[in-house]
Amino acid sequence: MKAVRDELREIFRPGSDSPHGPVVPLLIIMTFVTGLVDAFSYLELGHVFVANMTGNVLFLAFAIAGAHGLSMSASLVALGAFYVGATLGGRVHTMMNNHRAQLFTVSVIVQALFFLVVLVSLLVSSTPLTGTPRYALIVTMAIGMGVQNAASRKLAVPDFTTTVLTMTIVGLGADSWLAGGIGSKGTRKLMTIVTMFLGALVGALFVLHVRDFYPVLFAFVIVTLVALSSHTLSRLHPEWE
Repeated sequence: MKAVRDELREIFRPGSDSPHGPVVPLLIIMTFVTGLVDAFSYLELGHVFVANMTGNVLFLAFAIAGAHGLSMSASLVALGAFYVGATLGGRVHTMMNNHRAQLFTVSVIVQALFFLVVLVSLLVSSTPLTGTPRYALIVTMAIGMGVQNAASRKLAVPDFTTTVLTMTIVGLGADSWLAGGIGSKGTRKLMTIVTMFLGALVGALFVLHVRDFYPVLFAFVIVTLVALSSHTLSRLHPEWE
């Protein structure tokens, strides 16, 4: 239990000797956002993800094979828009000249702006979402999530990609005591899995039982608060740079 407490303290209260500054708890929050927006996109935009591109590659293959309820065009649009967002995120990294705090802050601000566009579009659009409005939302959200993932990749914090959990789960098992490992960072790996699960659960509950636009509203508020926090904390943790 002491090892778990130490890992949790390292995650949520990073010391001055932490190589990543305050970015780890912020990335956990962004992992929650991933669950929120993918729950919305899958349930409201026709079985398509705007963050988890592995799923879209598989959906595309299933759709080509003739599976019902899946859209080749939606999967392709999401993949293309995510690529554009990742490219934009990479450009932000280049412009920030490897300044990690500024990279994260600016990337999250850009993502918040895309989410704001989505939120406004939802408030003025009719439901159900079909045709051009549907594809516009897929594009806008996927670009925003592409920016987020590019930033997390450039930050290169182990076990905190904010989206891809496959290798995190592999690491959780392969590094465990049962596998003959030392159980390195098992708590942080488990934290990312649980966080995305909770984000998806909250997003699905909003869509199915409250209002369909609430996951996007919640995501926008969270991302905006993360941007403000990142800007403030970067001044207090110069090692983050």
